Amino acid sequence: MTTTATEKGKILTANRLRDGEVVFLTHSGEWSENIDGAVLATEPQAQAALEARGKGDERVNLVTGTYLFDAERRDGHVFASHIKERIRSLGPTVRVDLGKQAEGKGGHFAALQGV
Repeated sequence: MTTTATEKGKILTANRLRDGEVVFLTHSGEWSENIDGAVLATEPQAQAALEARGKGDERVNLVTGTYLFDAERRDGHVFASHIKERIRSLGPTVRVDLGKQAEGKGGHFAALQGV
């Protein structure tokens, strides 16, 4: 039996203003299309800091519509808790040959444990 390290928290997402692409805030403070590089905030203070950073980036017109969503990191990959966020991060659920999953741009549609 293998043990899988799982960390649960919240991720900050938005849409990039220059092209409308779904992006996620990374540890380096950049906005990335790859969900696997996103900061996973596990503490309320860290979540509040992410929200504040997002609002700041909205004010300078880098992104729009920032919000946090529930996710977990398992074996280095991020899995969104809600199907809406899985679709936003990867693309169509019925055609894995389209969207980010077809391009190999991080994220996975595997179901969360217990979901």
